[in-house]
Amino acid sequence: MFSDSSVFFRQIAGRCFKNRKKFSIKSIKEGVAKAKPFDTLFIHSGLYKEQNILVEKTLSLIGVDNPVLDGENKFEVLTIDANSVLVTGLTIKNSGYSSMKDLAGIKVMNSRQFLIKNNTLINSYFAIHIANCDNFRIENNTIRGTPGTDEQSTGNAIHLWKCQYASIKNNDISGHRDGIYFEFVENSHIEKNNSYNNLRYGLHFMFSNKDSYIDNKFTDNGAGVAVMFSNHISMYYNLFSMNRGASAYGLLLKEISDGDIKDNMFENNTTGVLMEGTNRLHITKNSFYKNGYALRVQASCSNNTVHDNNFNGNTFDVATNGSLVLNNFDGNYWDKYEGYDLKRDGVGDVPYRPVSLFSMVTENIPIASIFIRSLIVFLLDRSEKIIPSIAPENLVDNKPLMKPVAL
Repeated sequence: MFSDSSVFFRQIAGRCFKNRKKFSIKSIKEGVAKAKPFDTLFIHSGLYKEQNILVEKTLSLIGVDNPVLDGENKFEVLTIDANSVLVTGLTIKNSGYSSMKDLAGIKVMNSRQFLIKNNTLINSYFAIHIANCDNFRIENNTIRGTPGTDEQSTGNAIHLWKCQYASIKNNDISGHRDGIYFEFVENSHIEKNNSYNNLRYGLHFMFSNKDSYIDNKFTDNGAGVAVMFSNHISMYYNLFSMNRGASAYGLLLKEISDGDIKDNMFENNTTGVLMEGTNRLHITKNSFYKNGYALRVQASCSNNTVHDNNFNGNTFDVATNGSLVLNNFDGNYWDKYEGYDLKRDGVGDVPYRPVSLFSMVTENIPIASIFIRSLIVFLLDRSEKIIPSIAPENLVDNKPLMKPVAL
């Protein structure tokens, strides 16, 4: 899909150096105006208070010794409306705020084959806002929002709308509404980003198909990660951790179909994974460790396969709000399983029912959770295991593993 990032960088920079000329200029805007297509602008260290710098030709903007572009909390700082633009080595801060316009530190529109790399963006409404673009990279940027703001007064760190063939890689993101936001984005890839301490989601998908996110860290966000109204999403090797709160979860899946969730770690979340209206998902080789709920599977979910996962130290392994379950849970390791393996084949001889009676009660009466450690709850759950009456009869692991899966 994409060429190697260093090759991509050299191709852009190489073209820009061909027509390089030296100018004595006093502002970035003047340099952009005098430059010819494929020129390179070296922006040296200093503080540049310039508003609405517009790039409408193929250029490379290269910062030397960390120049700072300051929007003074009033203006959009850098706007790009051209193909094959390179932006690297800049610190951009204090873009303006507007409830009517999506003001940004860097905004790119209707462009392709551009690279935004090795920049620092601080205190911007939207840090990087991309609209109607394709075949581009956003790499190795450090993005910091404004502490103490609310969701209405800050935008997203990396915001993509109506894009395709994007690569979002190795960015360090915190303090925005959503760390990474995709809407109508297809055939794109998110890898090795660290998205934490964001007000709402570390990552937010909407109406985006055939995308993947791999080896990212989503920690201590308001509600973790949300993937909604999308299909064919691949989610591998990610960490979902410390996403806590009354409505918090590591991963929310809503109206999702035909996806893979594999080799992820869900650790210390209020809910590891919440599934609503999901179909044909393969959830395999994940670790669910010390979550409040490991999996909450709503009755609207069907034809999902959950196997070869490890469930350790969770308050509730699986919860549901209905009696009809159309999903397969065979072949997982459950630390609460008390069965035996007389055949010595590594699979328990007695099926395991991961839904406890008390989890069914708390689904309908959340305040009942205050009794979770009481003796009466222990006795109720024990009696339900012996004579099931409320928990869904067909939500069962018929092949529970005796030892954890090697991940």
